[in-house]
Amino acid sequence: MTAAALAGDQWADLQGAALLGTDRRPLPEPGTPLAESVDRTDPATALLDLAALAAVRRRAGALPAPAVDAPAPAPDDTRPALPEPAARRLAVLLGTRGGHGSTANLAELLPQWLAAARARGYRPPPALVPALLDTARARSELRGDAVTLAGPLGRWLAPQNPDWRYVTRTAADHDDLDRPGELLWQEGLFAERVTHLTRLRRTDPAAGLALLASTWPTERAEDRVLFLDALQDGLSGADEEFLEAALGDRSKNVRATAAELLSTLPGSALAARMADRARAAVRFADGRLHITPPDSCDAAMQRDGIPVKSPTGRGERAWWFGEVAAAAPLALWTADTGLTPDRLLALPTVDADGDGGAEWAEDLREAWARAAVRQQNADWARALLGAPPRPGRESRTPGAPAKLLAVLSPAERAAWTAAFVQTHGLGDAFQLLGACATPWTPPLSTAVVAALKRAAELGSYPWSHSGVLGMTERALAPETAPAVEALAADTSPDTAWSDTFTRLAGTLRFRQAMLGELAG
Repeated sequence: MTAAALAGDQWADLQGAALLGTDRRPLPEPGTPLAESVDRTDPATALLDLAALAAVRRRAGALPAPAVDAPAPAPDDTRPALPEPAARRLAVLLGTRGGHGSTANLAELLPQWLAAARARGYRPPPALVPALLDTARARSELRGDAVTLAGPLGRWLAPQNPDWRYVTRTAADHDDLDRPGELLWQEGLFAERVTHLTRLRRTDPAAGLALLASTWPTERAEDRVLFLDALQDGLSGADEEFLEAALGDRSKNVRATAAELLSTLPGSALAARMADRARAAVRFADGRLHITPPDSCDAAMQRDGIPVKSPTGRGERAWWFGEVAAAAPLALWTADTGLTPDRLLALPTVDADGDGGAEWAEDLREAWARAAVRQQNADWARALLGAPPRPGRESRTPGAPAKLLAVLSPAERAAWTAAFVQTHGLGDAFQLLGACATPWTPPLSTAVVAALKRAAELGSYPWSHSGVLGMTERALAPETAPAVEALAADTSPDTAWSDTFTRLAGTLRFRQAMLGELAG
């Protein structure tokens, strides 16, 4: 028997004695002079000594594994290197898990840093790329910017670590054009295929549609829904024939998604059918809107994506009416009546019998709001939002105001939200502020700082505004740091608001330095 085999047998005997106990399994006989010198007075101690000797023998007798071929070097990255101060800042952000001095959680500032670095086309120090990939693995919202910043080195490293597989499934600015797209579509993981389709739609929508059509009949229903979502990039009339065919899909979710996409194309046949139904349901006469909701949901309506049963618990006629009005082109209402969106919204409504139609009026306004968001119609979104409500008055804006705000330009969003905050404070402003582009404009930032000051003077607690405060750390214009520092100085020390303002001012100074370093 070879020495290696003997060592293996002895190791198995030691394992057996450890598992069963030395009182049930005797210790193995010594196989070497060193083993003979082990004191066996205490079996348990002897077992450990013999195991230590056997472990050394096993390691000493191990043969080296065959050498593996070294991978080819990573492709060159010709982008400019990060400025040294910015590189040091990135190391701090990647290593942060909590607070840092008088600033807030620095990890929450990483998305802003990555977006700014990506916009400037920098490449990071190679030593920081593994930490960057690890961080983005745990935070999916960072992946697009992180993979772009990691660049060719990140894609070269990704196959070396299973935790970094997401890199190959993440769209980035520097798509690897050498990868065989057709092979990836045929054999790749689902997430990789969705990413590939999304990339292709951004550069060549027709090629993306042709690729999807080539395998459409064989795709699973749940996959078909997400593939249809990818068609939103570059959506145009060229996609209508494919989407019309999808209205006959056996999956109701696929049918609903196809119908929603078609309703965003005002010139589509589905939009025309919805316009005819909307005209039958709403008639303008005598300075009023006469509303007659559908009495049934026929097969043609169902094919166009309107379910028979309301998933929201609303009455069936109200549900059908809302779905029709939301899918009809908004241009229909202004073209047929000659009225602007503002005037249409001011019209009184009556039902088919000439009685008050208040309930239908609300349904119509809600449908118009959904249509404005779906069709990205700024005129209608502006009219539906109106002016911010005065103090003491409840907002009558239909739908979700934040979604309507998102249809407007960044400047309009900020101005409307600033007016709202000036009038109502921060209590109901969280979603509105979230719809505004960051960093916030100086007027919006000033309005938020003034609202924080009022909240502190009124004696409310900072944690009652925790959501907005968390957002201010990332979104306030850094130029407002002096105003926040003044608030901290004017607030009684050793109070929650004093600490809050001090931390916020520190974060603003940190962001100011951070963005300045990236600007070079």
